[in-house]
Amino acid sequence: MKRIAFKMKLNPGCREEYTRRHAALWPEVKTLLQEAGVHDYAIFFDEDTDTLFAVQKVGGAADSQALGNQEAIRRWWTYMADIMETNPDHSPVSKPLPEVFYLP
Repeated sequence: MKRIAFKMKLNPGCREEYTRRHAALWPEVKTLLQEAGVHDYAIFFDEDTDTLFAVQKVGGAADSQALGNQEAIRRWWTYMADIMETNPDHSPVSKPLPEVFYLP
């Protein structure tokens, strides 16, 4: 199982809405993540910079960033696009973060 971390940018003042939407994560999105081998997925928020920090454990070759060809994921991206930085296809602007330390 590998660990993947990345950061994204939330629009100022959108923390509560982001939290609300993720509390009601669409079942089809959750299923796609699980089928891709994503487990133990957490997103943290830095209120000083409006930065989201995500970390996930992934079994297999895929991860959440590789699901952009799925219709439900593209709809989720569009749903989230008004509250965060996105690319032209509405996918979140996401920067992978290299692991520099791990204490098992």
